[in-house]
Amino acid sequence: MAALPSLISMMSQLIASPSISSSQSNWDQSNKGVIELLEGWLSSLGFQCEVMPIPGLPNKLNLIATLGAGEGGLVLSGHTDTVPYDPGRWQSDPFQLKERDSKLYGLGSCDMKGFFAIVLDTVQEMALKDLKQPLIVLATADEETSMAGARALVSQNKIKARYALIGEPTSLTPIHAHKGILMERIRVTGQSGHSSNPALGNNAMEAMHSVMSELMLFRHQLKDRYQDSSFVVDYPTMNFGCIHGGDSANRICGQCEIDFDLRALPGMSNQSLVEEITKILPGIESKTGTQIEINSLFPDVPSFFTSIESDIIKTCEKLTKKTASSVSFATEGPFLNQLGIETLILGPGSIDQAHQPNEFMALEQIKPMQGVLRELIERYCMQNTPFNLQKDEKKRV
Repeated sequence: MAALPSLISMMSQLIASPSISSSQSNWDQSNKGVIELLEGWLSSLGFQCEVMPIPGLPNKLNLIATLGAGEGGLVLSGHTDTVPYDPGRWQSDPFQLKERDSKLYGLGSCDMKGFFAIVLDTVQEMALKDLKQPLIVLATADEETSMAGARALVSQNKIKARYALIGEPTSLTPIHAHKGILMERIRVTGQSGHSSNPALGNNAMEAMHSVMSELMLFRHQLKDRYQDSSFVVDYPTMNFGCIHGGDSANRICGQCEIDFDLRALPGMSNQSLVEEITKILPGIESKTGTQIEINSLFPDVPSFFTSIESDIIKTCEKLTKKTASSVSFATEGPFLNQLGIETLILGPGSIDQAHQPNEFMALEQIKPMQGVLRELIERYCMQNTPFNLQKDEKKRV
């Protein structure tokens, strides 16, 4: 078995391979370079690697690397893409890993290319030739936009395992639940005309004012109807992200668009929320004489929930000495749940650094993460039958 590069070298190479995913074509890139790096390293460790093209997305790929066989096992999962970056706001090249003040800076350092380097460095130090259950390293495409990689896994039923850890940056806090998200665009079409005579047109921007007023009322109703105290923001949220309309101060606005997101609590249906919003629009159309349509910017992401009684949740609470919590950002967790895998979100780095200029991972997070990974691999892949934590605790009482 060939020795891998150092952890820092692997992290540097992954970050140096651009893999931005974006709804804007001028930003969107292939993740092939990252996949090829991971495939080479994992193959050298004896993993059987399957590179999975994403239907309809040329040059977008998943990697499924498997060592061992069985009905149980553990998936260590991460996404290979990053968000775009602000060139003028970085203190160093986003694609060159830099160490300053005990932090590793680079685009994807914590979200989440650094996780793969940590996994590989951990695995190469373990005696894994006699696994009793499979260890799967999963690398996906386009998590930051459409989650097309995770959706393709579900549609093709590609992964089978008992447990999964997704190494998103959580500051090593176990996460067992998060909100769902849908991103929608409402377009109002009126009639442009000369601003000197309002009768010459129908102002789409004014109609959009009514749309926004109704959506804000709906947002308030959702807050009254749904709460979950396990979340810091314990109600569904709706954010108006951008609005575009008109082209000149002296022309009646003929068309106006607004993009917004809605983050639903576990147990809420994204589809039902869209249906409720859709029912609001015909009344505004009738009142304003405009045409109004709603379309999804991306397919929605369901909310995520794994029972806090799950063995992997209990185990990671014990290993990290932190109580499992919930977050408002979305992950690929619900898609792994759909494959029947009990899934936990836990990784090094902070979400506060993700999607920010000068993104970094603190060096102090690396060894504790490796300790968690070693324990999980030993527990779920190196025993014939993973033991039940509650039974084990009773034996020691």
